[in-house]
Amino acid sequence: MTEAGIRHRREAAIPVVFKGKKLDKGFRADIVAEDKIIIEVEAISALTPIDDAQILTYLRMSGIRVGLLMNFHSLRLIDGLRRFIV
Repeated sequence: MTEAGIRHRREAAIPVVFKGKKLDKGFRADIVAEDKIIIEVEAISALTPIDDAQILTYLRMSGIRVGLLMNFHSLRLIDGLRRFIV
C-alpha cells in the first residue's frame, strides 16, 4: 500500500462509545486505508458469522461505511473475500 501511495494505518484503534461515554478499551482494525475502508485479514479454514459480526461492529463504531474481510486460507482469494457496506 505504501508503494502504491495509499495512506493506511495498521492495527488502527477504534474507540468504543457507550451511552455517550468513551470506554478505555476499544477495538483494533487490522488495516484502515485512506480513512474510508476497513480491511480485516484472516487465515482460517472458513469464515464464520462471528467474523462478519466483528467487521460490522468495526464499521458501525468507526463511522466508516465500507469493509473487506479477507481470508487468505482460501485456494483463490476471491473465494475468501467478503465486502460489507453499512
